[in-house]
Amino acid sequence: MSGRRSPANGTDSGFNTALHGLRGIASVMVFAAHLIGGAARHIYETDVGYISAITPWWNFGTFGVEIFFVISGFVILPSAMRYDIREFAARRFMRLYPLFFALSILFIALNAATDLYPKLNTGQAIVAGLTFTDIFAGTEQLTPNAWSLTYEVWFYVLTAAGVSVLLRHRSKLAVLLLAVAVGAFVARFPISLYFVTGLAIRCLYDRHPSIRTGRHPVLEMLLIVAVIALGSRGHYEYDWQDFRNPVVPLLLAATALYFLLAVSAQSLTAKALGRPVFLYLGTVSYSLYLVHPYTYYAVRGLLDRHGVFTDDIALSMAQFFVLTGVTTLVLTHVVHRTLERWPYEWVYRQAIYRDKGPRRSLRLPWRPVVKPVAPATATRQPLP
Repeated sequence: MSGRRSPANGTDSGFNTALHGLRGIASVMVFAAHLIGGAARHIYETDVGYISAITPWWNFGTFGVEIFFVISGFVILPSAMRYDIREFAARRFMRLYPLFFALSILFIALNAATDLYPKLNTGQAIVAGLTFTDIFAGTEQLTPNAWSLTYEVWFYVLTAAGVSVLLRHRSKLAVLLLAVAVGAFVARFPISLYFVTGLAIRCLYDRHPSIRTGRHPVLEMLLIVAVIALGSRGHYEYDWQDFRNPVVPLLLAATALYFLLAVSAQSLTAKALGRPVFLYLGTVSYSLYLVHPYTYYAVRGLLDRHGVFTDDIALSMAQFFVLTGVTTLVLTHVVHRTLERWPYEWVYRQAIYRDKGPRRSLRLPWRPVVKPVAPATATRQPLP
């Protein structure tokens, strides 16, 4: 596995075990949600009992995307502070774009042949998707699941701009323009509050040693239960209309508090997710996230054509899970090594997940102060 793990949570080596494992958990959540939700929409759409039974788990599985956003907010700030803006952009490009581009080209080719999504068969939709401007062009992303990757990219742009303005140039006009841009983005896309949550936790983590080493197992467990309970209540588009539902702000708050405890070296999450299987899933989570829609769709169609989905739902879904899981993990491993790891490591001659050197700390608001801190954490998205 890329990257070295420290004895506890990796805070000494710059590798946060809890968040790395949560990457894997989040990708598996989305994967499972697509399997049970896809069956609900396309196989057992008339079975009220099945739909009722799986809906809470379907809802919670989709919450894996929001978990990715919090993790991204937490881990991206040190990278933006370590590199100048051009190198930061180049590294992010090599980290994300080769795999995204390959699967987008695959989607474009398949959609051109089948016209399954005619609105995405236009030049405007293709260009917008490949340039991550789909959210502004009013089109959808191309490869399934990549809609969240567009948000990630714009999160990175705003974070890099923030570091440049607040740490390097300190122009009052630039600060004002940055505030307007961030405010406009959050106002237009409230789901970005999860990313902001991750950034805020990162700043607290850097400035307060008690957060890095604290241990609150009872409260952490209660917050895990709260996040699961609230996340399973519904699927939210995260427009401001959704925030009128008290569950949505409560879910955001519970998630923030949980992550604040989970990033500690002594957290239950760090201890539970320090096992090799979770660390491996965290390492391949990006590939798993983008690859599984293709394997899921292909296996579901194959099993449906051969009559595997029967009235014995438990047996049918078990076969579906096993076959799709094995196929997906094998392909994910290959894709991770060839399309995710190899381009970045070939260009930069270093592993994607690796120890970090000294970095700078961000003190807000107004006149930023630079001072040494402990090493940073390692860097790392509706189908049915």
